[in-house]
Formats: sequence, structure tokens, C-alpha cells
Amino acid sequence: MANGNKFTGGGSNNMNTMLRQAKKMQEEMERVQEELEQKTVQAAAGGGAVTVEMKGTKEITSVKIKPEVVDPDDVEMLEDLIMAAVNEASQKVSEMMEEGMGQVTGGINMPGLF
Repeated sequence: MANGNKFTGGGSNNMNTMLRQAKKMQEEMERVQEELEQKTVQAAAGGGAVTVEMKGTKEITSVKIKPEVVDPDDVEMLEDLIMAAVNEASQKVSEMMEEGMGQVTGGINMPGLF
């Protein structure tokens, strides 16, 4: 029985290999994160009445509103359109980040990563 569970001494090499792989993955994830932060997404609401552009950092870089949807008597509708476009852009950025990081992690689910 002791023979079957005998320590072979190769654990140190395996640990070093795992640490190198983890470091490489971390470097790759940082590179992908930097690339994603430079990308932008666009989202529209109300058939294009409101368009939002957002960076990969979830920073809004542009909001376009068609003049015909600006109705002083219905500001609430405009607010809803802006909110919908921002939420959609945010969702697109999240999906873009998940896809980019998924390429690095091989699809392994790593909660709290991004």
C-alpha cells in the first residue's frame, strides 16, 4: 500500500510549471484587458433615436439624440431611451470582456475576474 502512494519527488517541478502557466495567463489577461479598454461599442434605442458609444472601461464617450425625439412635454420618454441605450452599451462591453477573457482562460469560469 505504501508503494502505491509513494512520493516521487516531482511535485516541485509540477508546481513551478503551474506557477509559470499562471503567470503567463495573468500577463495575457492584462494584455487583453488593455486591448478591450481601447475598444468601443455602440448601442441604440428607439430605432436609433438615441445612440450611445461606450469604451471598454464602460466610460461613455458619446451620446447622440435625434432632434425629433426631443419633446419638452415628454422628457420621460427621452430619459428612458437614454437609459436603455446606456444599459445596452454596458451589456455589450461586458460581453466583449467575457469573450476576450474567455479566450485567455479557455472558457474557465473565474468569478469576480471582470
